[in-house]
Amino acid sequence: MRDVKKMLTNLVNRVEEGIVSLILVVMTVTVFVEVILRFGFNTGMVWADQFVLHLAAWMVLLGASYGVKVGSHIGVDFVVRMLPPGARRITTAAALLMCLAYCGLFIYGSWFYLAKLHRIGIEVDDIPIAKWIAHSVLLIGFVLLAIRFLILLVRVLQGKADSFHLADEAREALEQFEEEPVDKEA
Repeated sequence: MRDVKKMLTNLVNRVEEGIVSLILVVMTVTVFVEVILRFGFNTGMVWADQFVLHLAAWMVLLGASYGVKVGSHIGVDFVVRMLPPGARRITTAAALLMCLAYCGLFIYGSWFYLAKLHRIGIEVDDIPIAKWIAHSVLLIGFVLLAIRFLILLVRVLQGKADSFHLADEAREALEQFEEEPVDKEA
């Protein structure tokens, strides 16, 4: 059972990474082609700006959820780190509850926004795609983000985690500095 869970987790991780990577590649290629067409041939793709704009929104909102999972977000947590483990867990749980409330507000608002767009039936400017489909990343992204926060909250309540796992750029820079060989001739 544990092996199946690990396999599914790895599959979900790879799918998430693949989707975000694919979006980044498609955005880069689209912008590159648009620049070549515009400045090299004095023409262009009318739909490219809207397409890249919507892909960027998808990448950011899906990437935010994945960032919480892998701990790549940057945060100011030097005060929280000084707290004893119990207080750190309580502070983290309170912060996670606020994050969940924020996600809940966005999910609620996104649901009504998308429903209204669906009823109106308009398309994205210059792209023949229903606007509610293109903007559905609001709902999808915040649901995924809420799930990530909920998973972390459960881990905190179970005592398996005591804080957000944030990127520590200062520590990473120091580790990189310590690993670099010293040039004695300079």
